[in-house]
Amino acid sequence: MLTPAKIQVIRSDITKVKADAIVNAANSSLMGGGGVDGAIHRAGGPAILEECRKIVARQGGCKTGEAVITTAGNLSAKFIIHTVGPVWYGGNKNEAEKLSGCYKNSLQLAVENNCTTIAFPNISTGVYGFPKNKAASIAVHTVAEFLQKEDITLPTGRQVQKVLFVCFDEENFKLIEKELSKLLD
Repeated sequence: MLTPAKIQVIRSDITKVKADAIVNAANSSLMGGGGVDGAIHRAGGPAILEECRKIVARQGGCKTGEAVITTAGNLSAKFIIHTVGPVWYGGNKNEAEKLSGCYKNSLQLAVENNCTTIAFPNISTGVYGFPKNKAASIAVHTVAEFLQKEDITLPTGRQVQKVLFVCFDEENFKLIEKELSKLLD
């Protein structure tokens, strides 16, 4: 059952959040970059990059809308789930479906790895240019839909307890908060 406590929004630095899994808004090379990606790699240390290199050697990176999982290195999380958000091209290149895929695939990896708490940044709303209001709606509704499925019991028999949207800026925070209030009305 979806409750207000199950999906929350906070204003914080995602590298400081305590969760089983922290989602990284990565680029397809998985080699770190700017924004959230760079902050996670810097705070987590070299173990994250080492595992990303192994993934790249095995499968050649990560496609837009897909997700992969690594250690969290020096962060308090158990895992980092790296997902590649879409660049906004005006909405005519399946950007909404790809962004939704980021959330679904990240949540699926979290479930498969027994994560009861998952923290998401605002995927694709920075340099990738996805309109923040559209991204907030897609994020909240995709997560809510996923959590309402009956078949998301973790391998340990437990359930996902909490999904956090971690917003670094006030604008994204207010947009996610607005979408959550619509969902819970």
